[in-house]
Amino acid sequence: MKLSATREIAQPATEVFAFFADASNNPLWQKGQHSCDWTTPPPIGVGSIYDQEARFLGRRVLTRFEVVEFDPGRVITIQSIQGSFPIRVRRSVEPTGHDRCRVIADISGEPAGFFHLASKPLQRLAQRSVDADYDRLKQLLETN
Repeated sequence: MKLSATREIAQPATEVFAFFADASNNPLWQKGQHSCDWTTPPPIGVGSIYDQEARFLGRRVLTRFEVVEFDPGRVITIQSIQGSFPIRVRRSVEPTGHDRCRVIADISGEPAGFFHLASKPLQRLAQRSVDADYDRLKQLLETN
């Protein structure tokens, strides 16, 4: 399964990156996220790990993520290392003008178990969910 989202945000790229690179902010803009807690001390970088609790399609989903790519102010890639839904998320940000930037997210994963059985409709549902999340990210960052 491959999903993506691109949003133009009227905020400086460095501020946008700092916000979405810190997983503890995820529940503020990602629907279904209940908690994201770093299990490794700051600063965030390659090898940093956090645990996430979410609900998707009425099911509790616990996942442990590791940062596998980190270019401060530009790119963060996380990958699940424990959980029922193997996933990799790459988020990048690029300046597009004075106090403006473009956020690009590429998400890939292969659902397992219950989620694998519903993979076709799940793809459409997941893309709608990703689009709504990035709309919330844009709205949150542009109104604060």
